Amino acid sequence: MVSLRDEIKLLAVKNALQHGGRASPKAVLGKVYAIFPEAREDPNAIRALVEEVVGEVNRMSPEEMERFLEESGECLQKEKRESPSPVLPPLEGAVEGGVVLRFAPGPSGPLHLGHSRAAILNDEYAKLYQGRFILRLEDTNPRRIDPDAYDMILEDLLWLGVEVHKMYIQSERMEIYYQVARELIGRGAAYVCTCPAEEWRKLKLKGTPCPHRERPVEVQMEEWEKMLEGVYCENEATLVVKTDLTHPNPAVRDFPALRIVDVPHPRVGDRYRVYPLYNFSVAVDDHLMGCTHILRGKDHLNNTLRQEYVYKHMGWPLPIFIHYGLVSIPDVQLKTSTIREEIEKGNYSGWDDVRLGTLRALKRRGFRPEAIRQFWVEVGVKPVDITVSFQNLYSINRTLIDDVANRYFFVERPKEAFLYHDRPLRSTAPLHPQHLERGRREYYLKPSPLPGGEGSVIYLSGRTVDTLIPPTIFRLKDLTNAELVGEERGIIYLKALPGDAQGMRGKIYEWCPPNSLPMTIYMPDGEVKRGLVEPLIEKEMGEVVQFERFGFARIERSEGGLIGYFTHP
Repeated sequence: MVSLRDEIKLLAVKNALQHGGRASPKAVLGKVYAIFPEAREDPNAIRALVEEVVGEVNRMSPEEMERFLEESGECLQKEKRESPSPVLPPLEGAVEGGVVLRFAPGPSGPLHLGHSRAAILNDEYAKLYQGRFILRLEDTNPRRIDPDAYDMILEDLLWLGVEVHKMYIQSERMEIYYQVARELIGRGAAYVCTCPAEEWRKLKLKGTPCPHRERPVEVQMEEWEKMLEGVYCENEATLVVKTDLTHPNPAVRDFPALRIVDVPHPRVGDRYRVYPLYNFSVAVDDHLMGCTHILRGKDHLNNTLRQEYVYKHMGWPLPIFIHYGLVSIPDVQLKTSTIREEIEKGNYSGWDDVRLGTLRALKRRGFRPEAIRQFWVEVGVKPVDITVSFQNLYSINRTLIDDVANRYFFVERPKEAFLYHDRPLRSTAPLHPQHLERGRREYYLKPSPLPGGEGSVIYLSGRTVDTLIPPTIFRLKDLTNAELVGEERGIIYLKALPGDAQGMRGKIYEWCPPNSLPMTIYMPDGEVKRGLVEPLIEKEMGEVVQFERFGFARIERSEGGLIGYFTHP
């Protein structure tokens, strides 16, 4: 049984390691009173015991203290030096209060980890220069819209801590796009092409003008109106922006700006049938919304060259374009269309299925939005391509949740064990080893009749049992030393041993008391782990806890019992 002396020794060792190898009796005594208020009933005896134990600890070497903590299953969180927060490089041409940036996702689903990079970098710069952050929902492809995504994206940004100063929805700006299209036609900078798409692409690759390219402005305008009026069907006519047909990069040569889509739009119905394509609507919106800087990945380099032609044709000043390197995040599903298909098939439970890389899934697992923000700021806006591991994000998040996550035992694949003891056993351990003020997890095991003697029923992990071979002596963490007596019909027989449990060397195993609760833990790789948890965990609903020697998990309650969503090791 863990005695008061054991507890004092543990406190003294921690205090000594934190203060150059010398424990302070006064400091240790204060901790004892905070954890065991009943000790104040006999202060002289407690003071004498603390001084005796502290003297014993101060005669130990640092190596002996570290070994004692390790054998006790405790870890001393070494004092961490505050490292400077990562800082983004200055924005070229940025003026305090004059910076306008935008984040422009398509509402085809909620945001995932990849989307959060652009959202966070733009938000960070907007805050750095006291500028404005614009959210623009690019919904001009009626076939790729999830009506729920409009709200989900806003919810995701709110969770990330992104401050949106103004929001625009492109489907509400159609008349603006039509007006700019007419202006381009009037300037001789755009034409209506009725060639089959494949034929037009072949001409473009050769640098040969489409036969409709140089028709008079009046004819182009008439053709444009025919597109709007329904004379042409889908794929029969497209408005094209003129660029340079001799450009060495075929991708930059003339590009389609608006096309016919004969599908009702989830927001505006069948009010419109001609919708802008990406490079046209983005150039128009970035200018009219006053964007000063455009931050995006290197995969948009060709798009930038196309969009610059719209600016030049219209006589608009160019914003500053910043293209950062691409980031690959292996082993996680980020593709929205694939996720939707799998949800519809029933292979994923929803957008917050913990196997996914959506922000909703990460939130459900217990990630802190600050971790995601720091993750992307550390990656920064450098032009080099990199591959990052989820381990990088785990490391950042661990530093944020370790201090707040209380500790508990989770026993996977539980096996029933008869623990024989002839006197009460008391298990006591702090909810958090660095925050003793939070209280303790305490369980009392009173001897009850068992076949062949008296004792208690406890539960061990199936993995633990698989490694036990009689006669084995080990420690049940925070409870007692024990000896494996045998196994029969699936029941493990143990005998509690007298002595100093904290001081025993050997294997240390987690366990659960008789009134433990069933728990199902969902892992990000799809594995489902089932077992038992301590009953005190019921007060942790919605919180992240650390299951000792297992990892962090966020706890919820469902109709079927307690559920844990694995955060990370």
